[in-house]
Amino acid sequence: MSEPLRIAYSPCPNDTFVFDAWAHGRVPGAPALDVSFADIDLTNGMAERGEFDVLKVSYAVLPWVLEEYALLPCGGALGRGCGPLVLTREAGEPAGLAGKTVAVPSERSTAYLLFRLWAAAEVPGGVGEVVVMPFHEIMPAVRDGKVDAGLVIHEARFTYQNYGLHCLADMGRHWESTTGLPIPLGAIIAKRSLGAERLRELAEAARTSVRMAWDDPEASRPYVLEHAQEMDPAVAEQHIGLYVNEFTADLGEAGYAAVRGLLTRAAAEGLVPPLGPDALAFP
Repeated sequence: MSEPLRIAYSPCPNDTFVFDAWAHGRVPGAPALDVSFADIDLTNGMAERGEFDVLKVSYAVLPWVLEEYALLPCGGALGRGCGPLVLTREAGEPAGLAGKTVAVPSERSTAYLLFRLWAAAEVPGGVGEVVVMPFHEIMPAVRDGKVDAGLVIHEARFTYQNYGLHCLADMGRHWESTTGLPIPLGAIIAKRSLGAERLRELAEAARTSVRMAWDDPEASRPYVLEHAQEMDPAVAEQHIGLYVNEFTADLGEAGYAAVRGLLTRAAAEGLVPPLGPDALAFP
């Protein structure tokens, strides 16, 4: 028997939902997994250091890692109506962010790229200082006046009102209205050194795992809630419904167009290195 593949993904409900069947040996013929949990800002760094066989990362980090890793055509997170939000204490207009301090969860994230592309178009003169802080600290920091605005992701879409905050802008809505494409958020990547045949096996295992989760959602519930960090079960279900969709099973033409579109625009703004012509090709 070969050694289990070392994989790292987040404890968020969409990832545990997608990988439940595979991680627990219920996907026929799939290679065994040695699972580590880490938030996506950590897995981005792991990918840059080449530390795991398979990783869930932000699409924004791909230009730095695609020489060593291949993008799998399934298992990740894209969608519509699921983009990051810019939150403030008071309702206002985007132009009011000019020169202001904004907290973000990472500078190597899709959320950050979408924010920078939005700000370039909507905030004359640009925002001021960008402060990186842990995701769970951003909404309290905005509420308490430590920063002027915060960029939030994931379940914060459903909970920011609990902090008395206002949604200044929806990065996903801006992206979709200007491109017509879905929002590329999280990608599944695997080491090219595993070889083309093994990479295709991994893609099929991920695709089968998500379809098994859809066929029997109750089977994944214990795994999802175990790692959901005290998240309300109803919010966890909303989270899964938003981030696990047809693009999780297969990126398809629209998914690949979204990824290329994001990274091409970001490269034009000097935010990421340019992609090679075949960088996203899957063996």
